[in-house]
Amino acid sequence: MRAGMVQLDGKVAVITGATAGIGLAIAKRFVAEGAYVFVTGRRQCALDAAVAEIGRNVTGVRGDASVPADLGRLYAAVDGQGRRIDVLVANAGGGGGSARIEDITEERFDASAGLTFRGTYFTVQKALSRRACGIAVLTAGSREHYDYAVWPGRRSAQAAPSALTRPKGA
Repeated sequence: MRAGMVQLDGKVAVITGATAGIGLAIAKRFVAEGAYVFVTGRRQCALDAAVAEIGRNVTGVRGDASVPADLGRLYAAVDGQGRRIDVLVANAGGGGGSARIEDITEERFDASAGLTFRGTYFTVQKALSRRACGIAVLTAGSREHYDYAVWPGRRSAQAAPSALTRPKGA
């Protein structure tokens, strides 16, 4: 960023999974660039710490992106402040951890796929009616190397959001 340049001045961003790691780093950078951010996290104590670290131009909403009622609360907070969304960062993920494919239970698979794909799908769907003139939708996920003997379901769940937001014909 060039000195004095504020690229996101007046823009509104919603960032799921923003209590640590890349989600928190994105939120901090967006605020530094002039945006107002709505951030989410599943644990209230981690959410409170993230909001304090971001410091200004931030609203924290506790919730799990795979739970429709929690997404409803997130978007009610956006609506309640009379804001429209310019940037959506669907960053919430995890839920299954890594394990050898033969050790993955249906419950563990559902937890990971539910958050990583289902959560992203409905995060995007519910944001579209709240968009400003246009909306930039970004999905985040680990692209680290995985051993093929280790659970490919997580890789599949991470690929699905990318396909969801890929431009037509790409």
